[in-house]
Amino acid sequence: MAATTTTLPTSTSASLSSFTPLGYISDDGLTNETATDTSEIKAWGGDPVLTSQTGKTDTFTFTLIEALNPDVLKEVYGASNVSGTLNGGITVNVDTTEAVERAWVVDMVMRNGAAKRIVIPNGKITEVGEITYKDDEAVGYEVTITAFPNSANKTHIEYIKAAAGGTT
Repeated sequence: MAATTTTLPTSTSASLSSFTPLGYISDDGLTNETATDTSEIKAWGGDPVLTSQTGKTDTFTFTLIEALNPDVLKEVYGASNVSGTLNGGITVNVDTTEAVERAWVVDMVMRNGAAKRIVIPNGKITEVGEITYKDDEAVGYEVTITAFPNSANKTHIEYIKAAAGGTT
């Protein structure tokens, strides 16, 4: 993740040096949901004559499993609410601070080594799921990011490229 003013990558191999890595996502993976809201206009007598789009929401849900990473904690709880390092001790203050909009990038490897990169130019954590502390499970932070349209009206961009010498 990075500030929304950061130059965004435009390929699967573009540098992410301005982005802060948040580590691994759990094996539940990444879920992308696009929901379209519509309104139906009816003629006298009840026949539908027009359906118009009244809204569209693009969300991504995943679980960050690097619970000891201060950068993960800062995204979940707010940068001003997390201080310290793992070696010196981390303090997390939980309050009602609203999440900050960020640019997000998710990289993955697809079939036959093809690379896929999802770029969310302007996304905000709008939901944090239940946190489970259990002996046989990694502590994770399930987050839902709502992707808002950027200046080009794009909520996210996907880049896909075959591995060198690979086929798909």
